[in-house]
Amino acid sequence: MENQPISKEQVIELLKDYNWMINEIARERQLLPYIGGKLTSTYGSEATMPKADHGPTDPVYREVERREEKSKYCQKLEAKVAYIQSGIPYIKEEREIVVLECMLDGLSMIKISYHLGLSRRNVYNIRERIAENMLQNAQFAHFAQTLQQDKVKA
Repeated sequence: MENQPISKEQVIELLKDYNWMINEIARERQLLPYIGGKLTSTYGSEATMPKADHGPTDPVYREVERREEKSKYCQKLEAKVAYIQSGIPYIKEEREIVVLECMLDGLSMIKISYHLGLSRRNVYNIRERIAENMLQNAQFAHFAQTLQQDKVKA
């Protein structure tokens, strides 16, 4: 797949998913306090001895693989969250800030429209402007490229 820039629809999707991604990252960090590195160290003559072939039938090996996959998944979510977080300071209009904060807190567009006393269409238009502002900022190029690379790998 070619390296295409992130689209406005993808930014909107990230905004909608932000709240659950934060919750999932927190949950994963709690369940996997140790990520990366070797689980055990060997020293002395034991380090030079032949090791058993740990294949797919070894339960410890499968658990290590499962944790490694969870770690990669968590890193992917963290990159997406970092993209949105890096764009927050560039939203300047007061209504956009309120809509953005409500979205990041997990409120639906209907609840946001009730909260602000605006029509749903107006709230959707504000959301579109937020996504456009995030895309227009040149400092997002690195994050967008990282997200695109993760998409290609997946």
